[in-house]
Amino acid sequence: MIARRARPEPASRRRMVPRSLLGRSLLIILVPLVLLEAVALQIFYGSHLGVVSRRFAAAVAGEVAATVELLRRTPDARERDWVLGFAADKFGMAMRLEPGTRLETLRSRKMAGPMDEDLAAALSEKIRLPFRMDWASDPQSVLIEVQLPEGVLDIEAPRKRLYTGTLYLFVIWLAGSAALLFLIAALFMRNQVRAIRRLAVAAEAFGMGRDRGPIKPEGALEVRQAAAAFNRMQERIRRFLAQRTEMLAGVSHDLRTPLTRLRLALAMLPVRDDIAPEVAEMTTDVEEMDRMIGGYLAFARGEGTEQASDVDLGALMEEVALAARRSGAIVDLSAPPGLTVKLRPGAIRRALTNIVDNARRHASRVALAATPAGERAVEVTIDDDGPGIAPERRESVFRPFESGAAGGTGLGLTIARDIVRAHGGEIMLEDSPLGGLRARLRLPI
Repeated sequence: MIARRARPEPASRRRMVPRSLLGRSLLIILVPLVLLEAVALQIFYGSHLGVVSRRFAAAVAGEVAATVELLRRTPDARERDWVLGFAADKFGMAMRLEPGTRLETLRSRKMAGPMDEDLAAALSEKIRLPFRMDWASDPQSVLIEVQLPEGVLDIEAPRKRLYTGTLYLFVIWLAGSAALLFLIAALFMRNQVRAIRRLAVAAEAFGMGRDRGPIKPEGALEVRQAAAAFNRMQERIRRFLAQRTEMLAGVSHDLRTPLTRLRLALAMLPVRDDIAPEVAEMTTDVEEMDRMIGGYLAFARGEGTEQASDVDLGALMEEVALAARRSGAIVDLSAPPGLTVKLRPGAIRRALTNIVDNARRHASRVALAATPAGERAVEVTIDDDGPGIAPERRESVFRPFESGAAGGTGLGLTIARDIVRAHGGEIMLEDSPLGGLRARLRLPI
């Protein structure tokens, strides 16, 4: 037996469902409320209103039938006038007989509801004569025309005798109570969702390095618990970063002390031609070890204590380009003026510097550019005309100490990606139009 695959939900149905928590919560409240009101209206409309309508219609039809029967049994014209006056006085319905006329073959003008059908059924049952009803011409009365052998009997039956005004009151009560309940539910749910939105905004800001401090727990119990857990998580992460930075600062100090002694000892050695090359190599190794320790400490620190602020990205990139030009590199810059982004300037400057330094070590020309990417992001590209990196190696170069060639420590790209991701962005390596490598940074605004 072949099992049938489940059909995916149509896209039109997915579009009809709200995407926000508030919209879905209100929809969950609204649908049962509407169904409840519809059931209540159907019960009232189908049972109570139907019984009352049939009773009212039977009473009016009975009075019309009694009047018609009296007119049949009264051939004298003056007595017929008395019968019509008696019917108008006792039944509350104005009646007049138009002798010699015939009922026009026009359709009855009906109204919405069971009243017209019940009255038509009652008249057909009781008088058994051709008739026509008009519910639209007079707002106060229902016009009934009955074909008698000697003419047409015109009857004006008051509408209040055929249905009760409580129908409109009941419908208004149903609609009003539903609207009031939905309004109260919407206000309550908006307050609950507001707390969740604040928690989401705080989590997004913390993930982008914008430390706003602990958030105030509010809303339902579960939302308060989530906010309290988020505050505890923030505190644990801050404590962990502080402890890691202090530990690595101590390790750096302990390692740099013997390195400093080695540098001094090498500087105090007597200059002899036979050992000069070895001393120079040892000095270079000591300086390289010092740079590696400094780079590792910067990577571990992650610029975490710096707070985000509004920064002119073009001016910051100009500073990076000038520093690279002072090192002898050819750097082109293209950035629109007034491109303001909320970020940590020192951290982003370090990330861009690391990428530019990595590019200028492998290429003769570097190009920096910044362009808005929609309303909520900006893209920074660093292109070079160097040999580039094979696509299968582009992810591995972000690992620590994987790209330490040509005088580097192997932490530049690692630190850069760590900083960019701390801002909520991403960095990607691609083929450059200049023939080398392109680093594309995408930062949220």
